[in-house]
Amino acid sequence: MKIPSNIKEISLGNWMLIGMILGFIVGLILNFYVSDPFIKDTILANNIFYLGGNVFIKLMKMLVVPLVFFSIVVGVASISDIKKIGTIGGRTIVIYLMTTVLAVTISLIIASVIQPGAGLNMASVPTDISSNTTITETILDMIPDNPFYALANGDMLPVIIFGVLVGIILAKLRDETDVVNKFFTQGDRIMMEMTRVVMKFAPIGIFCLMARTFSTLGFDGLMPIAKYIGCVLLCLAIHAFIVYPSLLVAFTRLNPLNFFKKFASVQFFAFSSSSSNATIPLTMSKLSEMGVSEDISSFTIPLGATINMDGTAIMQGCAVMFAAQAYGIDLGTSALLTVIFTAVMSSIGTAAVPSVGIITLNMVFNSVGLPADAIGMIMGIDHVLDMFRSAVNVTGDAICTLIVSFKNKSLDLGIYNGEKAPEETWDDITRF
Repeated sequence: MKIPSNIKEISLGNWMLIGMILGFIVGLILNFYVSDPFIKDTILANNIFYLGGNVFIKLMKMLVVPLVFFSIVVGVASISDIKKIGTIGGRTIVIYLMTTVLAVTISLIIASVIQPGAGLNMASVPTDISSNTTITETILDMIPDNPFYALANGDMLPVIIFGVLVGIILAKLRDETDVVNKFFTQGDRIMMEMTRVVMKFAPIGIFCLMARTFSTLGFDGLMPIAKYIGCVLLCLAIHAFIVYPSLLVAFTRLNPLNFFKKFASVQFFAFSSSSSNATIPLTMSKLSEMGVSEDISSFTIPLGATINMDGTAIMQGCAVMFAAQAYGIDLGTSALLTVIFTAVMSSIGTAAVPSVGIITLNMVFNSVGLPADAIGMIMGIDHVLDMFRSAVNVTGDAICTLIVSFKNKSLDLGIYNGEKAPEETWDDITRF
């Protein structure tokens, strides 16, 4: 039977949303209208839905270690090329990483206040939570005694540290390690393609996870999800409209209103496309209209699309607190510091593959021992939140570029302040 073309055109993100809605409806029907425990629990909830949901979770877990290891090695190896550019590269990376640390810290604080996961009372609380370890032990645990043991057992912090070291050495020995560089680059490409394949099963997995959850919780599970959405959006708004403008004023004394007036079209484009990479040409053109030198933006914007994932870091921070609250787990200081470190490191080298943030979220969960089951509840609405995250990501790239350009005396203040016209605008470039 031929599949209608309009069905084929539905995006993966929309299929995930459909899976979440259908799972929610089926779960409520089972909860309120099916009283036979053999059908509702034995056949459906504890077998069919349990199997479908956990097969997908295990597939995601399967991807985490090799995906993160390859992407971090390749990412660090390529970033190390900035030594040729000198202070511009170093300053850019410091600002990008600083904003990511601020992003995940804000999300942890806001989520601890709003408590989006409170009231879910999820069953099967895990016992392997790393919230009671001291900060000293956490730092020591980052260094792997045996990197292959860490890779085999999914110990994410040692895997990250080992990946960073391998990337640094590969960059240092670049001319002597072409074969190894190719191995990691191709390995990274393979894992990205495998991620795309696995994510095709996401709608089915989400449907099963949602149906099983709401067949037990009923309407009680709706409010926590709504609070989670509100928590993420609030954190994104704070980061975009308070943190970024504050950094711009602190480092350059420039008026942020001028920036937002000129950059709004780029934010809307990033929102509609859910992609930082697709927005690169428009971002660079708009920055040129603000007086930024192309020598700066041609380096900082592509780099930002690779390592500046503030929106994703915010989602990961909120998701961690959501899961911890849902399972009644009190994360200690060392666990929260681990979340910050892992979320920041996961942004390095992670390509802009649709929903790859959900895959790396597994890594963040693993780093503090949280169960991956809670991810299924938030995956369905992730596509919608991803649109907002992309708009925040490109805003951060542009603000950082303005700061670096100003510090390197490569910003035309007359153009930025509207005192003179730019030589070429985006409308000029795209006019037929």
